[in-house]
Amino acid sequence: MTASGVKAWFVREVLPLEPILMHFLRQNWRNRADLEDLRQEVYARVLEAAEHGLPDKPKPFVLVTARNLLINRVLRERIVPFDAKADLDDLEVASDAPGPDRAAIARDELRKLNAALDRLPPRAREAVVLRRIEGLSRREIAERMGVTENTVADHIRTGMNALADVLFGEPSELTRRS
Repeated sequence: MTASGVKAWFVREVLPLEPILMHFLRQNWRNRADLEDLRQEVYARVLEAAEHGLPDKPKPFVLVTARNLLINRVLRERIVPFDAKADLDDLEVASDAPGPDRAAIARDELRKLNAALDRLPPRAREAVVLRRIEGLSRREIAERMGVTENTVADHIRTGMNALADVLFGEPSELTRRS
């Protein structure tokens, strides 16, 4: 098949599956910040495979490609899924969990981050939390907040700069509240 034929097939058959693909990725990958990159990698793999022959059933092909990508990512990053934790506990292997001192430091850093978030302007705080903590895309945030994606980008930029100032430097005018 020609490159333009593969492209037309992709637009007609694969792109409409994006909501299903994104739902699958959200359900099976914990780091929301990776979702857009994972989607693009699935699309690249599907296109590459389609150049050698179009699959009969695009939906299962896309989802199997996504599943295989996630499996490869887990193996490559050596991330242990939560489901495997019970198996590891049965092996009675020494724990790599941080000690009490590291846990106390982490709790203190979390308190500082929460305090810094509380000092942000409300819209910037909302955008930063939705993007960096909940892992939503700019489009999803814009819909939820009732603003444009550019406004969301401005809120995130403002919030992240203010957080950096509060956590690592002098407080900015936006975050000074006495």
